[in-house]
Amino acid sequence: MKDYNKKKIPRATAKRLPLYLRNLTILDTKGVARIKSKELSDITQVPSATIRRDFSYLGELGRSGYGYDVAFLIEVFSHILDSNEESRIAIVGFGNLGKALANNNFRRNENLIISCVFDTNPEIIGKTIAGFYVYSMADFKQIAQEKNIRIAISTVPSEHAQEAIDIVVDSGITAILNFAPDRVEVPDNISMRYIDLTTELLTLLFFDHNYKKTPLAVTS
Repeated sequence: MKDYNKKKIPRATAKRLPLYLRNLTILDTKGVARIKSKELSDITQVPSATIRRDFSYLGELGRSGYGYDVAFLIEVFSHILDSNEESRIAIVGFGNLGKALANNNFRRNENLIISCVFDTNPEIIGKTIAGFYVYSMADFKQIAQEKNIRIAISTVPSEHAQEAIDIVVDSGITAILNFAPDRVEVPDNISMRYIDLTTELLTLLFFDHNYKKTPLAVTS
């Protein structure tokens, strides 16, 4: 596999690569071997011109009039996103959402592994719940380093999110997915993504009302 210079990929393009990979993987499971930018545009709601420009940063991925080989694109994007490498994950906050995420445990990608869960509730700390031993946040740095955690997913409510994220950052983890919609302060070297379920639902309703005949991209 070609060694792509990831630093030359614009940030906007990099943000769309997981979207492309997710939808291409679905197409592959359905037996689709080849796709054109217009067809992928209909699925992802990304303009076909933008798709072609995004792909051009990675070299010659397709041929004019032929389109793109789905399996090859999956291989390229998986390599760029390192999705073929094992990434161990910690869940911060083991309430209902944390339990749901742990129960799912990213079954569609065996290289994404929830390795440990944390909470501040003394009633569940030290217990095994849904197959996971619940660690105290006071032990986060030690456990995260012992288990070689690369990513943290925080399901802590907004009013306590900053405190929880500070502990995660102090442990050396630089990739954080935050389910609290309010922004928190983190150093410049931290990669933070926010998941706001209310915004996602409003977006879904907008597409449902206005784009009935157009498929909405699958992003999760």
